[in-house]
Amino acid sequence: MSIPACIDALKAQLGDRISTSQADLTLHGQNETYYPNTPPDAVAYPASTADVQTIVRLCAKHACPITPVGAASSLEGQHLAVTGGISVDFRDMNRMLALHPEDLHCVVQPGLTRKALNTDLRSTGLFFPVDPGADASMGGMAATRASGTTAVRYGTMRENILALEAVLADGTVIRTGSAARKASNGYDLTHLLIGSEGTLGIITELTLKLHGLPEAITAATCRFANVDDAVNCVITTIQCGIPMARIELLDHMMVRGFNRYSDAGLPELPHLFLEFHGSPAAVADQRTAFAEIAQEFGAEGWKTADTTEERTALWAMRHDAHYASAALGNGKHIWPTDVCVPISKLAEAVRQSQQDAEKLGLTATIVGHVGDGNFHAGLSVDPNDPDEMKRAEQFTSDLCKTALRLGGTVSGEHGIGLGKQRHMSAEHGDALIPMRAIKAALDPHDILNPGKMLPSTKTR
Repeated sequence: MSIPACIDALKAQLGDRISTSQADLTLHGQNETYYPNTPPDAVAYPASTADVQTIVRLCAKHACPITPVGAASSLEGQHLAVTGGISVDFRDMNRMLALHPEDLHCVVQPGLTRKALNTDLRSTGLFFPVDPGADASMGGMAATRASGTTAVRYGTMRENILALEAVLADGTVIRTGSAARKASNGYDLTHLLIGSEGTLGIITELTLKLHGLPEAITAATCRFANVDDAVNCVITTIQCGIPMARIELLDHMMVRGFNRYSDAGLPELPHLFLEFHGSPAAVADQRTAFAEIAQEFGAEGWKTADTTEERTALWAMRHDAHYASAALGNGKHIWPTDVCVPISKLAEAVRQSQQDAEKLGLTATIVGHVGDGNFHAGLSVDPNDPDEMKRAEQFTSDLCKTALRLGGTVSGEHGIGLGKQRHMSAEHGDALIPMRAIKAALDPHDILNPGKMLPSTKTR
């Protein structure tokens, strides 16, 4: 490995598109959570697939690690250059390349963010629905198989990508999938790369499904006496087939965080935040059907948000959950984690996580996309307090064990990155063998986002 020689070679090819300034390195070593600053040795700013190909070929020649970076909003350290090398920042590959409204899809570069994409689509009557909260990049969302508040109706990134272009570890450019809505040929490389967190290839182009903007949208909130009633309301709603667009759970601690951070003025009880999409008649029917179910579980404080401004304010508050959790922890760092379980087991999983946090003496919030069984816990931690960090690690480990015991997964949304590697063996067992074989076949020198996703085979 010769990182300095690789940087020199990249400078000769890319000129000012490669930076070693301390400001750039520090910026690209930051993250939203508790990981220490982990700067790369250099940052590259490609403007095209050809630039990415040049970067990868030179890095392969010098065995230099490569870490792709989008909006750097990932919560498990996926974008941190833990072995040094080159961070490849896609800020300049941020355009929509083609729009095909008649076929309900578009082609985008990986650095385009979800908000910018929907701004570009505003005049078309179409939108891209996947909403993880952060204004994440399309490439990052694909690489982490992101989902979010609308997944219960529109699916995750996995269901909303038709095709992609990627640069492999030797510099080969491949295209997978097509604009067709279905196919029955060959290995499904598109979905192999989606969720691979930059460890198998670097995504340089995406063909995305689009959806028609709903004719009518109504949001609402209501509260419950306890989490069990709120969650059981969600379970019944999903089992009854009501096509919810969003259905979010906030426990009493998360509501307290919103009150502190956003001055929300909400009673500190478990809440559901909801949204209904469709024709005016369909939205009215959905709202009535849900309200009847909620009433059976003792819901109170029903409020609707019918205007765009009211809905925007409601979901902006929900999207600020990370920062509201930090406010509740008096400015401590947030250790975020998530799991996903079958919805019939959701109440048990949430209740167990609350008990675990209390037992370990941790300040924790719970918020989740509970319509698909996925919820998040935000732990307030001081990285300089070894005991508190140990207790947070214990909480995460116990939560993962609970999810697996209930037939779920150790992450429904955040991904694996650095934080969840130690739980991969418990979930996948011998399936890690073919996973490692795939990694070795596509990246034999381990230069693509090394140190992520798969647990080390070295004995500790």
